Amino acid sequence: MRRGWGWPGGFVGFAMGGRRRQWFGAGDMKYVMLKLLKDKPRHGYEIMKALEERMHGCYSPSPGTVYPTLQWLEDEGLVKAKEVDGKKVYEITPEGLKFLDEHKDVVEDIFDRVSDAVDQALGGAMIDVNQNVARLMKTVYRRGWRASDEIRKQIAEILARAAKEIEEATA
Repeated sequence: MRRGWGWPGGFVGFAMGGRRRQWFGAGDMKYVMLKLLKDKPRHGYEIMKALEERMHGCYSPSPGTVYPTLQWLEDEGLVKAKEVDGKKVYEITPEGLKFLDEHKDVVEDIFDRVSDAVDQALGGAMIDVNQNVARLMKTVYRRGWRASDEIRKQIAEILARAAKEIEEATA
């Protein structure tokens, strides 16, 4: 069973060949998160990191995607939250396990489809390129957000030099 790529609100990966890739279909995230919680209890940030790792850095869900989905799963009785070291940790409930088992074909389809898309998008050494681009973006935004205008200007100059070097290396 093939499912669509749409996701209201733009649940989108990265641009590739002029097209934007949408990694998950509408409603897929609940299955993905349940599968991750079946593996082990996690807090929201751990879910984001686990999914980013599974996607080889191609996609990292936002808190605006993860936390409302966790709340919905909790409201439906599919997960329960408990306080551990000051953090809300979620674990799958027996009802969640039953739900996941009843929708096993959907879950397998989602992970197969996404895995195929990642393999297609990255192909070989592109994994290294993508992981380093993701690291660069995080660093630029994390540091640039709190920096002075002077530091932001330096960051922009460094990025411009890097882009020029890449263009020259691949010309």
